[in-house]
Amino acid sequence: MSKSNMNSVFAVLQVNDQEKALEWYKKLLGRDADFVPMEGVAEWQISENGWIQVTVDTTNPDRIGKATVIISVNNIEMQSNLCDKNDIEHSEVIEYPEIIKMFEVIDPDGNKIAFVEDISK
Repeated sequence: MSKSNMNSVFAVLQVNDQEKALEWYKKLLGRDADFVPMEGVAEWQISENGWIQVTVDTTNPDRIGKATVIISVNNIEMQSNLCDKNDIEHSEVIEYPEIIKMFEVIDPDGNKIAFVEDISK
């Protein structure tokens, strides 16, 4: 049972160039966007109730490149290997023993995406 009335989350990453961003995020996430509801907006469903939205917002250019998103993954090495395979630069995988393993990437506009694997189990 939910602890609140909320049931999903969208992380919004604002970019300058939608076409360039779509290609980059396709490489990062390993697939095309799941949904393109309108021009300038693309969405990837990354979990049952979690979405990444990449959008061009010409009304608020000061927001471009300012987002930070943390994505939980089952296997950090698998995600790191996908980045390597697709020539996406990323930080080293850092391990906080008995807590998490993580690494970060920066999209072409400066948005930060951190991938985190829970190893506390």
